[in-house]
Amino acid sequence: MNPRILIVEDEAALVTLLRYNLEREGYTVAEAANGEDALMMCREAPPDLVLLDWMVPLVSGVEVCRRLRRAPETRALPIIMLTARGEED
Repeated sequence: MNPRILIVEDEAALVTLLRYNLEREGYTVAEAANGEDALMMCREAPPDLVLLDWMVPLVSGVEVCRRLRRAPETRALPIIMLTARGEED
């Protein structure tokens, strides 16, 4: 079975890009558009890796990360934080 990656991102274009590239490399991809869905999905069937946007609706990516780290069943789950935030000139 291929490793499963959960993409937590609310920008559809970025999800499409990530999904395309990850599936092309042989990963199984799931997606959540907000923090609440991400937490539920991780409780029900923890993925092998989470790509977590810093700013997602309902529960922020930072809070999702904190909650996953506090829960014994997801404490060791690898998480890569993503952000599209840029600095203004």
